[in-house]
Amino acid sequence: MDEPIRHPLAYARFLRGWSQSDLVARMHRAARIRPEGLRCGADKAAVSRWEHGRKKPDADSQLLIADAFDVPVSDLERYPWPHWLPGREEPVPLGPAYTVHALRDAQRAVMDRERRTFLTYSALALAGLASQWAELQPDRLTAAADGTHVDEELMCWLEETGTKLSALPTEKRQYMIKMAQAHLDTVTDLLEGGRFSEPTGHRLHLLASSLASTCGWYRFDQGQHYAAGKLWNAALSNAHTARDRDQGAGVLSDFAYQAIWLGKPESAVEPLSQALIHTRHPTARSALHLRRARAHAAMGNAGACHQDLSAAEAALLTDTPDPAPSWCRWMSTADLAVDSGQCMLDLGRTQEARARIEEGLSLLPRSRDKTRGVFRTYEARSLLQAREVEQALVVSNESLDVAQRIGADRCVKLVLDLGPAFRPYKTVDGVPEFLERLRSC
Repeated sequence: MDEPIRHPLAYARFLRGWSQSDLVARMHRAARIRPEGLRCGADKAAVSRWEHGRKKPDADSQLLIADAFDVPVSDLERYPWPHWLPGREEPVPLGPAYTVHALRDAQRAVMDRERRTFLTYSALALAGLASQWAELQPDRLTAAADGTHVDEELMCWLEETGTKLSALPTEKRQYMIKMAQAHLDTVTDLLEGGRFSEPTGHRLHLLASSLASTCGWYRFDQGQHYAAGKLWNAALSNAHTARDRDQGAGVLSDFAYQAIWLGKPESAVEPLSQALIHTRHPTARSALHLRRARAHAAMGNAGACHQDLSAAEAALLTDTPDPAPSWCRWMSTADLAVDSGQCMLDLGRTQEARARIEEGLSLLPRSRDKTRGVFRTYEARSLLQAREVEQALVVSNESLDVAQRIGADRCVKLVLDLGPAFRPYKTVDGVPEFLERLRSC
C-alpha cells in the first residue's frame, strides 16, 4: 500500500499546503455553490481511504474534488481517477487511453516556470515505467468520431515537417524550439480530436513520440529536467501505442542518460536493461550498452562496466543491412571511445581515460559541436587529474566557447563544474581570468 504522500491526491494537497480537513472543507463549500445542489458526505476518514487506495471516490465526490483544485470538468471526462489530479509527479501510465494525457501533461510542464528545475522521476518510478513498456501490449487504436480528417497529404506534410525540425543541429534548434513545440501541439490536437484510420493513427503517435523526444532534449540541454521528463514520458507513451519498440528503447535511453547526468546512475540501470531485452538493432544495442557502462562506472562497478563496454564495441562492429533507428544514428566509434574514456575516469584510470578520449575526439565529425563541447570537458577533467593545468585551461575555454555559441546550458554547467578543480592553481597564467569568466556565466 502506498504511503499517503505517494498518492496523487495526497501530493496535490501537499502542493497546496492543505490538510485533509482543508480539502474536506473546500469540497463542502463547492457542494453548496453547485447549481445542482450536490450533497457532500466527505470527511477526513473518507479522504484517508481514497489516499490509501482502499476506496475510490464516487462521481459526485470526484466532481467536488475537481472543484476544490480548480480542475476543469472536461479532465474528469477525459481521464480516469486519479490521473486528472494536478501536480502528479509519477509518470503517466502507458496505453492508448493515456497518450494525449501524457502530451497535455508535458505541455503544462513546459509552461510551468515555477516548477523545481531538478525535479525528476524516482528510480522506482522509472523502473515501473520501463516494466510497463516491456510487459504491456498496446491496444488497437480508436480514432475520434469527429474533427479534422487526417488524410495522406496532411499526414505526409506533418511527417516531413517533423523530420526537418527533429534533424536540426543544436545550434539552430535553440531558435526553432517554438516551432517544434507548436508542431507537437498540432499533432496532439489531431490525436485528441481528429478523424483518422488506424494506420494513420500509428503514424501520428510515432510522430508525436519523435517530436516529444526532440523537445525533451532541448529542455534537458537548458537544464529544465522536470519538463524534459514529462516530454519523454509522453514520447514513451506514444511510441508504445505506435508499437515501435526501437523508438521506445530510445526514450528509455534518454531517461537513463538524464539520470546519469544528474548523479543518479542507479536509476539508469533498469530502464537500459529493459530496453536491451527488447531491442535488436546492433547500433541501438551498442548505444544502450554504452550508457549502461556509464551508469556502472559512476557506481564503481568496474566488472559490469567492462562487460557492457565489450558488448557495446561488439555490437557496433556488427554488420547489418537495416538502417539504425533515428534516435541512435549518431552512435559511432568516436562516441564509444570518448564515453569509454569517461568510464575510465570514473573508475580512476586516468591515463587510459586520456588515451580513449583523445582517440574519440580525433574521430568526431566537425558537425557535432554540442557533443564535441561535452567531450572536451571530459578531456579537461582528465588533464586536470594529470595536473596538466595549462592544457586543461585551453580545452575548458574552447568547450565554454562552443557551449555558449550553441545555447546549451547543460554544457555550460559541465564547464562550471570544473571550477573547483582549477582553484588550487590560481598562480598559473590564465586561471584567475578563467575563474572570473566562470563567475560571469
